[in-house]
Amino acid sequence: MKLARPDVFHPRVVLAGCPQMVTGDGDDDGLVGALRRRGLFANWLSWDDPETARADVVILRATRDYAQRLDEFLAWTTTVRHVLNPAAAVAWNADKRYLLDLARRGVPIGRSVQVQPDDARVDHDGETALVFLGGKASHAFSKEAVTPAEPDFELWDLGFDALLAAAGQIGIGAAELLYARVDVIGGIDDPRLLELDLIDPSLGWSQLDAGTRERQQREFALAVESALERLGLGPLSHRRP
Repeated sequence: MKLARPDVFHPRVVLAGCPQMVTGDGDDDGLVGALRRRGLFANWLSWDDPETARADVVILRATRDYAQRLDEFLAWTTTVRHVLNPAAAVAWNADKRYLLDLARRGVPIGRSVQVQPDDARVDHDGETALVFLGGKASHAFSKEAVTPAEPDFELWDLGFDALLAAAGQIGIGAAELLYARVDVIGGIDDPRLLELDLIDPSLGWSQLDAGTRERQQREFALAVESALERLGLGPLSHRRP
């Protein structure tokens, strides 16, 4: 593709899918455009495509087969230059015992998830997904409804607590997590963490109205921009000779 400023370094950004959905499941369709509007050019590849080795940053977005190929997947995350979320976060989050780590750090968790198999998911009434971008609250959606959720402050507080606890466990700052989805259950009197997904969570873009979706995908792009700057890969961080 033709770049507007060929004298400026343009990092190679890949959104990673899997062989069954190389370009994702459709929910992330606006992200390439949001990144482009920030001067960042991204393309989709399956995570196991050898071309990912040429990328400066790989963003995990639809690596849905990772659980079935876990050893291969975790090894791959350590071979690409930079992966978001970081490889250490992915490895920690891929093992359900991460919930016990969070519980030891004071995060109240749902009892049922402590004994479910690694590849199982449990449906609960009243489950709310809280989305964080770059360590900041972005939006929320209900697993049962097709409209955005409006969680009480207590649920957002639990989400922040889980995010901070996870970052502390991994040894990074919360802002270093490009995205996170915190699934919570219960009311304001007894909210509990059901799941924290740092690997390739659906971010529920399709449940947002067009204006909100555009604004929050811009926030996603800004969080990517911040991550690139932190990694020394910002578009203006160095010029080509």
